[in-house]
Amino acid sequence: MTKNVISAMDVHMDKTIDSLRKEFQKIRTGRASTALLDDVKIDYYGNPSPLSQVATLAVPEARTITIQPWETKMIPVIEKAIMNANLGLTPANDGKVIRLNLPPLTEERRKDIVKQLKKMGEESKVALRNIRRDSIDDLKKLEKDKKISEDDLKRAEKEVQDHTDKHVAKVDEVVVHKEKEVMEV
Repeated sequence: MTKNVISAMDVHMDKTIDSLRKEFQKIRTGRASTALLDDVKIDYYGNPSPLSQVATLAVPEARTITIQPWETKMIPVIEKAIMNANLGLTPANDGKVIRLNLPPLTEERRKDIVKQLKKMGEESKVALRNIRRDSIDDLKKLEKDKKISEDDLKRAEKEVQDHTDKHVAKVDEVVVHKEKEVMEV
């Protein structure tokens, strides 16, 4: 019984960390990454479509993203969508390819991004603690319903705390890694 609660908790906690990693991919560092454009939707013949489904995305240089639409008439639509996405990037095209040049980040901007990263990390830790609380509540309910003993409850609570501590450490690790990436000049 307790194993089911703990394994379900682990799954939720892993998803929380994966979600944090995905959010971090969208944050602009000094390097170009096509993940910056993951949320950009293009009006493709009346259907909102992800940019990656209407063009080829590439990173030919450290600070440049190229977008090669499959249909050249989509260039103005793609440029408009990028401008509306508020990424702080200005598209430039040569008639066939759109180029996005990422300007180098200032020291002040880097520090702001690090603050944002830490805030997101803290939000993930709160989510982990909420998952822990829900799991402990489930365990207490099992004990109240006489499905597990009080000793089993105490052991399981300790195990839940151990798993939570490991996941919190993973969040710290992810934040520190991204922080190094952002502060790298």
